[in-house]
Amino acid sequence: MPKLPVVKPKEIIKALQRYGFSTDHVSGSHYIMYNVSRALRVSVPYHNRPLRRKTLTSILKDSKISVEQLRELL
Repeated sequence: MPKLPVVKPKEIIKALQRYGFSTDHVSGSHYIMYNVSRALRVSVPYHNRPLRRKTLTSILKDSKISVEQLRELL
């Protein structure tokens, strides 16, 4: 598996939007993203620092995006 890039929450939100997700709602400091065509829901914590590796891995797993696809979307 390729190495995960260092990604800030703002960047992953834009990448998810390019992949077909839209912002469903904001709950506190978390953006809840939803993809209607795939019926997927992803929660992205929004802070002013890069996402931790486990958090990014969880987001990618929930959104069914591979590391290679993420690199193309960034």
